[in-house]
Amino acid sequence: MTSKTETPDSRLDALKSGVALLLVAGAIGGFYYFGQYSTLLRVIGLLVVIGLALAVFLQTSQGRSAREFIHEARVEIRKVVWPTRKETVQTTSIVIAMVAAVAVFLWLLDMLLAWGMRTVIGHGV
Repeated sequence: MTSKTETPDSRLDALKSGVALLLVAGAIGGFYYFGQYSTLLRVIGLLVVIGLALAVFLQTSQGRSAREFIHEARVEIRKVVWPTRKETVQTTSIVIAMVAAVAVFLWLLDMLLAWGMRTVIGHGV
């Protein structure tokens, strides 16, 4: 059994996360508290404080991990070979045609089964 010990860094990270959370909560509360002022000013204030909270959160180990993950995701996105317009149109056309064909097949199957049930029950005679 291992016990997780608190290090000064983890306590500091918890404090930073708490400050970020309080900033967001205060920004939301302030948005509604100052309801008599312009919506544009309240939204700008909300965004500024949320930006500050994000800056504080990015200083934690979780924030650094998130920032690193986003950076790696952007690197991977650059490696993707995106289809050309022609390939996209062809693939989309095939998908639409197949959906229509399956829809017609299922409609015909439904009609056949309905006819069969009417025949068995005796309502179709």
